[in-house]
This record gives sequence, structure tokens and C-alpha cells, in this order.
Amino acid sequence: MSDTNDLAALRDSTAQQLAAAADLRAWDAVRVAVLGKSGSLTGLLKGLGAIAPEARKERGASLNRLKGELEGLVEARRTALEEAALDARLAAERLDVTLSPRPFPPSGAEAGGIHPISRTMEEITAIFGAMGFAVAEGPDIESDWLNFGALNIPEHHPARQDHDTFYLPAGADGRRPVLRTHTSPVQARTMLGQEPPIRIIAPGRTWRADHDATHSPMFHQVEGLVIDRGITLGHLKGCLIDFLRAFFDIRDLPVRFRASYFPFTEPSMEVDIGWSRKTGELGKGSDWLEILGSGMVHPKVLANCGIDPREWQGFAFGMGIERITMLKHGMPDLRPFYESDLRWLRHWASDPLSPPSLAEGV
Repeated sequence: MSDTNDLAALRDSTAQQLAAAADLRAWDAVRVAVLGKSGSLTGLLKGLGAIAPEARKERGASLNRLKGELEGLVEARRTALEEAALDARLAAERLDVTLSPRPFPPSGAEAGGIHPISRTMEEITAIFGAMGFAVAEGPDIESDWLNFGALNIPEHHPARQDHDTFYLPAGADGRRPVLRTHTSPVQARTMLGQEPPIRIIAPGRTWRADHDATHSPMFHQVEGLVIDRGITLGHLKGCLIDFLRAFFDIRDLPVRFRASYFPFTEPSMEVDIGWSRKTGELGKGSDWLEILGSGMVHPKVLANCGIDPREWQGFAFGMGIERITMLKHGMPDLRPFYESDLRWLRHWASDPLSPPSLAEGV
């Protein structure tokens, strides 16, 4: 057999073996038998040294061309086998992710219900609505100015350490918008767009970099704002005491106001309610549980939002909706709120046909 014929035979034989390889293991055996250290083509390349110099150049060129062809055949077969293996795996692991038809009308265990967070928002709205508060809303993505600057939290302010969280790419002004860390920007938007007097609550989603049994990266807050002439701490205390006693349905719930610090209020106060550390019962025992933050709106915040602090005063407050929901219903863990566990949802859901009423109790 001539040199040309033996190379052609090797190419044809390798192509046939590769075509017959049914999986990657058989493919690899063919590859090693031809291109491996002891492979047939490798042996021919090693034998070039024994060929006369005048024939070595032509023989070497032919072997290199053959090596390129065989490597191309090997690679093409590997790709084909991998694609076939992937197709087979996808077919074997195929799942039907479509929802089954929902029963209509719903009944029994399949009946719908109001999520505890939504129910709490309805209850908060009912209570503050009876006090003359309107509901204000704003976007989830806020500018740095409305989320921080307008609220007396300039850059590098220590208070940002508890708030700096999920930023988005910078806009045309070079500043990065942020997923709002509180609903306070709604207060700023209201003051910028509405003449006093103002009396609003601002419920909604917020984001911070927290995650444990009592914190979540996404959670819900409700904040309140009152701007008018002659507003005092007495108005703030009376408003919050009435709200907390109505929400927890405890007529004599102990409420304590404790001096604190927030950049956007002056003076600032934490609000505590009485409870028993031993039993967890609200309104009982001699212990105190922090429930929300509050204070008189800082004059700088009023001025930043175009309101003359020499003429107008106000108070503001804020609380976590999940937190007060957990306290009211005795829920130990925040995380199930977002896990979509139907058993949990059915247990804690509220009747959609029974909205909260102050006359019947929230």
C-alpha cells in the first residue's frame, strides 16, 4: 500500500469509528486510539525520523494535513454527541410548569383570602382614615435627593450606613437612583407638590440589605405626616396612642415615648408598648417593646421641601408593617410572608368579604 493509500485508509477508518461511537466514552476511545500518545497517527509522526530526508518533507506535510482533518472529525463528533446527550436529558427531565385550572367559584379550602400584609394595610388605612388622614403613594425607585438629601441625610452622613442598599446605574446627572429605603420620599413629594395643611399616611414597599428571621431585603412600611400651624408633641402622642390601642385592640395598652435621634425629626422619639417578655403577651407585664419611630419634622426638611418652618410645624412617624402584623398575630418568623406556602397563607389569610371596620374592631 502506498503512503497516500495508508493515510486515506486511516482517515476513512477513523471516520467510520467516530460515526459508530454512540456516546462520549466510545468517542474518547476512538480519539485516544488515533491521536493519543500511542495512537496510530502519533506513531506515523514519530516514524518520520526514519524516512530519507528527501521524502520526509512531503510525508510530514501529508501527515500534518491528515492530523488537521482527523482533529476536525473528532471535534465535530464530540459536539454532535454532546448536543444529542443534552437533548436526551432535556426530554427526560421535562416538567409541565403550567398551572392547573382554578376552581370557579372558589369554595372550601381553595377559597381565596387577603394576605396578612394587605390586611394590615387595610386596618391601618381604616384607623388613620377615621382621623382624617389621606393615603399617598410614590415610586419604588427614587432619586438620591428625595430618599436622602431632602430628608436631611447628606452624603457621608452616618445615618446612611443603615440605609445604603440597592442602587441602580447612574442617570444623566451622574447620580445613581436607589430602591427606596423607607417611604419618607413620599412625604417629601407630598410637601413639594401640595400646600399645607397636610395629613397623610404613606404605606408601601421598601428595600434594605437585611435578611434574617425578623428582617427581609424587601419589606413594607407605613409612614405618617402632619403639617399645620400650631402642631405640638401632644398631637403626635395622642395620634399614636389612639392608633396603637385601636390596632392591637387593647383599650389600656401602655405606650411610652423615649428620646432618640433621627436626621429628619427634631426632637425625635422611639415609641414603646408594654408587654411581657416571659409570655410575649402585649399590654401585660412590666417590659417594654420598641414599636416605631417618630418626632417633630426637622425645620431643614420643611425648608428643603419649600415650606416655611417659621409658619408651619408638623410631626412624622414610621413603622414596619410586617413587624406590627407579627406582634398582633403572634407570628415568630418574618420569612414565611414571602414563601408562597399555601398552608401558611390559608391559615393567616383574612376573609376578603369582611373588610376592617372601626365599629366592629380591626
